Amino acid sequence: MNNRGAIPEAERVRRELRDALEAAGVMLPSLGLDPLSCTGPNPRPLIDLGRCDMATARGLTVLLREHREWGRGMER
Repeated sequence: MNNRGAIPEAERVRRELRDALEAAGVMLPSLGLDPLSCTGPNPRPLIDLGRCDMATARGLTVLLREHREWGRGMER
């Protein structure tokens, strides 16, 4: 992917993550693209997970513990 397509691709990934989290009952209200990472002639967008309250953090913790195999063998 060239960098011209990086921002639209990052936005698609952000939407997919939001949808997957919501389907699991977790909402990250501040989920978005980091604006500074999207600037300049060669943007490298970062997805900002944002802030969440303790209930949301607990929900994420439960979700991750239930799916420990997620990180095993995954390409990074």
